[in-house]
Parts: sequence; C-alpha cells; structure tokens
Amino acid sequence: MAGDPPDTRVSACTRAEINGGRRRPRPPPTLGAVTTVILLRHGRTTANTGGVLAGWSPGVELDETGQAQVAAVGARLAPVPLAAVVSSPLDRCRQTAGAVLDGRGLELQTDDRLGEARYGDWTGRPLKELVKEPLWKVVQQHPSAAVFPGPEGEGLAQTQARAVAAVREWNARLGPDAVWLACSHGDVIKAVLADALGLHLDAFQRIVVDPASISVVSYTETRPFVVRVNDTGGDVSALIPPKKKGRRSRKADSDAVVGGGAGAAVR
Repeated sequence: MAGDPPDTRVSACTRAEINGGRRRPRPPPTLGAVTTVILLRHGRTTANTGGVLAGWSPGVELDETGQAQVAAVGARLAPVPLAAVVSSPLDRCRQTAGAVLDGRGLELQTDDRLGEARYGDWTGRPLKELVKEPLWKVVQQHPSAAVFPGPEGEGLAQTQARAVAAVREWNARLGPDAVWLACSHGDVIKAVLADALGLHLDAFQRIVVDPASISVVSYTETRPFVVRVNDTGGDVSALIPPKKKGRRSRKADSDAVVGGGAGAAVR
C-alpha cells in the first residue's frame, strides 16, 4: 500500500540471491578452547599436625598419613592423561607430585610462583601464638590487606597474583587440549580458586582445601569454570578429555549451563 514503510526483512532465499545465487551458511560460532588444571594440595605433614606455620621452612616432609594420602591420589589420577606435572619447589609438594608422576614418563617441573605464601617472620611459629597477633584478624577478615612481617614477608594479594599468573602462563604454554596438574599449598590453591570463582580475595577464607585434595578448573577463552573443589575421593573419569576427531583441537562453549545441565557423564 502506498505510504507504507518498506519491509526491511530479507528472506533466506533473497539473501542467497544477494550473495551471488548461492547460499552462504553462517559460520559456526567460535568456541573457547579448554585447558584444565588439577590443583593438588600436598599430603599431610608433621607441621600440619603440630600446629606450626611451615611456610618456606626447609625439610618439612610428609608424615605417614601424608604418604598414604598421596599414594591414593596418585592411583586415583593414574587414568587421567597429564600434559605436565608442575610443583611448588618445597619438599612436601615435590613428594606429593612424585606420587602422581609414577609410571607417566614425565619430568617434574617446578615453579616458585606455586610455592607457599611467604609468611615472613611468622614462619615456623606456632599457630596458637599467631592467633593473638593483631594481623591474625586481618588475615581472617580482610586478607587482601594482609602483608606478613619481615623482609621475607609478602601480601596475600601478591601470593594470589603470582599463583594465578603461573597457572595462566602454563595454560598458554601447554595449549588448549591440555590437562595438567599443579601441586601447591592450601592458601595458594584457595587464592587461585577465588580468582576462578570471581570472588574477591577477602572471601577466599570461605574455601576449604584439605591435604591431598584435588580442585579442578577449566579455562575457556572468556571465563574459567570451577569443576571441583576439595575433592578427596571418587571417580575422576570426567577429567579424561574426549578423543580428538581428526586434528582439530578440543573445543568447549564458554557459556555456562542454564537449568543445571545433565552433568559430566552426559556430553
């Protein structure tokens, strides 16, 4: 009808004609590549049971319970193909990572950035003394502002920054198909998880990471997904990447599931 506005919609057929008479299907959306890190806390040590803040103290090793814990986690993770095993340089983590390495033919890598928080003058002191320090309340309630005393001390914000940088750099180095393991310490793993969850560091004390537990984060192009936290038992088959089809890299959507999803068993 005269005076009516033109119809601005273009049909699929018309669009095909505009494109030279051939249909040009839209390219599939670009999906974020997945790199998955298994964050493993070291097994129990005598410092853990003795109530001492071990920090970077040398010679802190696994006790008998810790040795049993890491043997169990090594057996649990044996079916999971790992592109790399990267550890804090401290003895308790190297011992733990060694149990995962058995039979894999991989060389243990170490990264100082995955090392324990540098507690400075608090290192080696009993926790029952430290709880009386004014800084203790800051560590508990406002950890982003906590800086440990002494020339060797660092802030928990620094601990988080270096650990997250290490994880992301290893992700980039190992590539989008990689599942790899980082063996580290309780506060360090909690800080990495807080970053992956999008939590302010002041909320990281709400996260629990037990000795020899695994926590799992999958990193896509746009966001990380926290898959497991403080997992100390159970099936790990969901961590085994699917077989490649051809030479294309494994892809995964960066969108979160809406409605709960069907779980890891259905893909």
